[in-house]
Amino acid sequence: MRGKIFKSRIAGGVSLGVAVVSTAVVGLLAAPGAAVGQMAAAAMVAVDPGPRGGPAGAGGPIAGLTALQLSFFNSAQVRFQEIDSVSGTVSGQTGVGLGPRFNGDSCAMCHAFPAIGGSSPTPNPQLRVAVRAGANNTVPSFITSNGPVREARFINNPDGTPDGGVHDLFTITGRSDASGCNISQPDFVTAIAQANIIFRIPTPLFGLGVIENIPDDELRSQEGNVAAPQQTLGISPGVFNISGNDGTITKFGWKAQNKSLLIFSGEAYNVEQGVTNEAFTNERDTTSGCVFNPTPEDNTNLSQGTSSGSPASDFSSDIVNFAAFARLSAPPVQATAADTTGGNGSTQFHNVGCGSCHIPRQRDANSPFGGMSRLIISPYTDLALHTMGTGLQDGISQGVANGQQFRTAPLWGVGQRLFFLHDGRATNLIDAINAHQSSGSEANTVVNNFNLLSPQNQQDLLVFLRSL
Repeated sequence: MRGKIFKSRIAGGVSLGVAVVSTAVVGLLAAPGAAVGQMAAAAMVAVDPGPRGGPAGAGGPIAGLTALQLSFFNSAQVRFQEIDSVSGTVSGQTGVGLGPRFNGDSCAMCHAFPAIGGSSPTPNPQLRVAVRAGANNTVPSFITSNGPVREARFINNPDGTPDGGVHDLFTITGRSDASGCNISQPDFVTAIAQANIIFRIPTPLFGLGVIENIPDDELRSQEGNVAAPQQTLGISPGVFNISGNDGTITKFGWKAQNKSLLIFSGEAYNVEQGVTNEAFTNERDTTSGCVFNPTPEDNTNLSQGTSSGSPASDFSSDIVNFAAFARLSAPPVQATAADTTGGNGSTQFHNVGCGSCHIPRQRDANSPFGGMSRLIISPYTDLALHTMGTGLQDGISQGVANGQQFRTAPLWGVGQRLFFLHDGRATNLIDAINAHQSSGSEANTVVNNFNLLSPQNQQDLLVFLRSL
């Protein structure tokens, strides 16, 4: 049975069920020397153990918050789960501002696994939201039940000029609360045929407050510390995406294109759900008959219409609440059996060169929020841009990031993730690692080093990653 399970994981089969995979993983974490050794000896090939079992290692508040800060976090988490309708008139969908075009109707719809604030869950909730409240959308071919939540971007406009923007999957046409709106979904069939489309999946929000508070000089210092090992591996010095306004490092999004969690939240609310807000004030589609509310639809509350237990939350706009939920959330916790391979997995991770970009440690600055000052955190990222070559290129530029560059994805929490890479194409770590290798990629030598490891050393490295 175990051999069949691992074979399914190599093939990328998520449908086998997390519970079955988790049983295997628990065995690996509980008795690493015996279980991993027996597996490698029997199969003679390393396999991704799959998402780590047990409780979610993230999703709660960071330790040390004051009572008022904790109340704000708890209330913001509830607001994060609110479902939006067009004007707040649909039962169970009390939020206001959905559409006219959207990818989802709730932040927590996409950021759901392994806990609220995470990444894409399975089954994919976009199949349900496509027809909710009577909407008559057709689900695009790249959205599947066992696949990741995705947004779509077109690389070029019809005239050949760069596009790069999000083309929302669904419209409010046909919904019971959108009478008179008649707009069509984008022509995804043609975009696919012309190879003019790329996808992105949700990034986890856990621990982003401490990442937001890493000083620029800390990031530059760390980048200087790894310059020599990067050079020996053929890795160019990391390039930071920069705010055009104040010249400081931007950190959030697949290309580190957003400066702060507030901007990140405002953009997502407008782009993914179609809700105008105080950061992104205008409707993206102003077709007559499809705009139902004054703008911005999400704004600061001047009276306390609700009583959540946190006046700060009640008076604040949705995007302030969303940013607070991410900012005050705890970083993912490494598995209690993290040293499952006697330290060999971590050693191999650094020996092959993964740690040259996925830097284990960063230092936080002082913070006004309890428990968040001067922390040593382990996000396993340099937050810099690196060239990933033709295999992962998306052809889209954002800020100083070109079409082949991506921010080094943080690896904390990877032990409980279902989908990998910016577009969710990989469902196991081996495929994700090998996808880093292609013409022009800075990771080619590192991937070669991984593939030259013995099966046992590869296995130990994979088990280490699943402990994060």
